[in-house]
Amino acid sequence: MRPYILAECNWKFIKDQEFELAVLPWGATEAHNYHLPYATDIIEADAIAAEAARRAWEKGAKLTILPTIPFGVNTGQTDIKLNINMHPSTQAAVLNDIVEVLNRQNIHKLLILNSHGGNDFKTMIRELGVKYPSMFISTCNWFQALDRKDFFEMPGDHAEEMETSLLQFLKPELVLPLDEAGDGEEKKHRVKALNESWAWAERKWSKITKDTGTGNPKKASAEKGESFFNAVTEKVGQLMVDLAKVSINDLYI
Repeated sequence: MRPYILAECNWKFIKDQEFELAVLPWGATEAHNYHLPYATDIIEADAIAAEAARRAWEKGAKLTILPTIPFGVNTGQTDIKLNINMHPSTQAAVLNDIVEVLNRQNIHKLLILNSHGGNDFKTMIRELGVKYPSMFISTCNWFQALDRKDFFEMPGDHAEEMETSLLQFLKPELVLPLDEAGDGEEKKHRVKALNESWAWAERKWSKITKDTGTGNPKKASAEKGESFFNAVTEKVGQLMVDLAKVSINDLYI
């Protein structure tokens, strides 16, 4: 039993614990090019949450990792077989119920560990902050925690070199040989501003990519995945420590 993983704990242990922080990993179920499993985002969320929490626990943080939510927002991928879409309004309802439980049980800090680019919890957190003023709710995208150029050669944001390397390290038995992967070529918007960070429109996935990937995975390796995993879990683990230890009544310097 890892004491920071709720799913592995029993009532005999839990009933006497005082937790400073709850962490909710949130993934997605979707195609990841030809070579990665549909559970890629879930596998990453589970592994990164657990290892970051181990590091945080060993530094004295009293935290609990909730079970990963396996479905995310896939509204731009409705025609891709068995990509399971959870609408943002459904996410908001699920999140509300979890926050209600935590608030009632005096666990007043929650971190949403996001593992899917289509998920965006900021507006939900704003609304929940009004509804539950004693709660401090934060979110992070682990995949944005580090500069990928320090670890990987090829850009991309879905089933690319980074995700492929992670899965080669975490679950090599679920990764097809890279000669079976597509090249992850992505079509760009004709509207110039939509290719820049200040304007946005949802990408229609089957219109921009033939293999469901965006980014070439061919230079991936388990060694790169292990190096990135260690670095990202150290950084996310420190975030968990900081959130666990900070006082909600003294957040600002």
